[in-house]
Amino acid sequence: MSDLTRISAATLAEKLSAGEVSSVEATQAHLDRITAVDGAVHAFLHVSADEALATAADVDQRRAAGEDLHALAGVPIAVKDVVVTKGLPTTAGSKILEGWVPPYDATLVERIKAAGLPILGKTNMDEFAMGSSTEHSAYGNTHNPWDLTRIPGGSGGGSAAAVAAYEAPLAIGTDTGGSIRQPGAVTGTVGVKPTYGSVSRYGLIAMASSLDQAGPVTRTVLDSALLHELIGGHDPLDSTSIAEPLPGLVAAARQGATGDLTGVRVGVIRELQGEGYQAGVLARFQESLAILEAAGATIVEVSCPHFEYALGAYYLIMPSEASSNLAKFDGMRFGLRVVPEDNPTAERVMSATRGQGFGDEVKRRIILGTYALSAGYYDAYYGSAQKVRTLIQRDFDAAFAQADVLVSPTAPTTAFKLGEKLDDPLAMYLNDVATIPANLAGVPGLSLPNGLSDDGLPVGFQVLAPAKADDRLYRVGAALEALLEKNWGGPLLSQAPELEVAR
Repeated sequence: MSDLTRISAATLAEKLSAGEVSSVEATQAHLDRITAVDGAVHAFLHVSADEALATAADVDQRRAAGEDLHALAGVPIAVKDVVVTKGLPTTAGSKILEGWVPPYDATLVERIKAAGLPILGKTNMDEFAMGSSTEHSAYGNTHNPWDLTRIPGGSGGGSAAAVAAYEAPLAIGTDTGGSIRQPGAVTGTVGVKPTYGSVSRYGLIAMASSLDQAGPVTRTVLDSALLHELIGGHDPLDSTSIAEPLPGLVAAARQGATGDLTGVRVGVIRELQGEGYQAGVLARFQESLAILEAAGATIVEVSCPHFEYALGAYYLIMPSEASSNLAKFDGMRFGLRVVPEDNPTAERVMSATRGQGFGDEVKRRIILGTYALSAGYYDAYYGSAQKVRTLIQRDFDAAFAQADVLVSPTAPTTAFKLGEKLDDPLAMYLNDVATIPANLAGVPGLSLPNGLSDDGLPVGFQVLAPAKADDRLYRVGAALEALLEKNWGGPLLSQAPELEVAR
């Protein structure tokens, strides 16, 4: 494996800026890595080698001419296939959009291109971001680089696996109920869900509009801060975009990397631990708390009593919004169209297209959401779930009055075996129990690897902050990362088994 694929995005950016390596060399090294291992990992649905190398060559030429470039210019990146990319296929992991090439870019993609980051390709995902394992993709499973028989998390397992397998130093994910953070936990990567509205949703194929949020997937906290600052900020094309600048995320990460958390109050959420959590996950969590306390943080326990209802509320709100958002995929305007041989009326074309184009999990959630919104049930289900959402937001407000950040394990278990929970949707949904509250409240969350469980698989540590205080995530996350890596003697990913390279 090339050393260029092993180093962090920040280190690679420094080498590019210093002229020690070219963007073409770095991009080609990652493309070679994709060729070597992605047959086993299946992190990518589409690899855009020619486009990436063209961008890299342009950056090299501009740098040689002395042009002032973005700090990440020339660093390759992968993009989750739910993000619209002009000229590159965008399928959202679904057959109903197979072969669709968008005529425009998402705002965050425009910012990535403007900064000169070569886009390596589009990553695999659960269909329309519905799942916790990337087993619901219409194009096959993605495998966890730590153990190819296990899931890489979901829905953004492709982005997390690409970063964990050294196929990309940076990736974009989306998080509706934990789909950046939970894959991060089970693959040993860093994943951040920004404050809702602080990164534009324009150009994301929507599942649940009040919950969806794009964010960075990386191998270090500093890398996430660099990418977050690039893609974040106000966008007039997104009506939910926050018209305020981001706080200093990179500065906060650099401050945290000193390992000093004196005066920081860390709140441990009582309801997000205990029964149902793997013993090794809880052990690593307690060890991380001790490290934070030794760094000067004050540890306090906080209670968020309505979090126990978060999973139920989420699985009413999210399917309800999804059933509305996915109504446009009807075979009439774009994407797949299935025309019955006999009596092909508009209604029958829609029915045939949606029946053939959508997978089982998407159909399940559309049916659930449509029922929750139907006459006579709206107040009992969707309306009640929104009331619970308000109570969860109040729990966060009360907790943040006692602590600067809140912490918990990111996921209750390590990566489970492929196929293990496919026949039990409720068991699958429970993987998001610790991540969902942040989406319901719109607050930011970060997951970073904090060790291996007893089964030798990665465990994630989640940090949550108040809305618009994303910088707190990076200070605490970078401090814990620095202290953990000092104990480990390097990044956790360096302990992962080496993938077999295709010949």
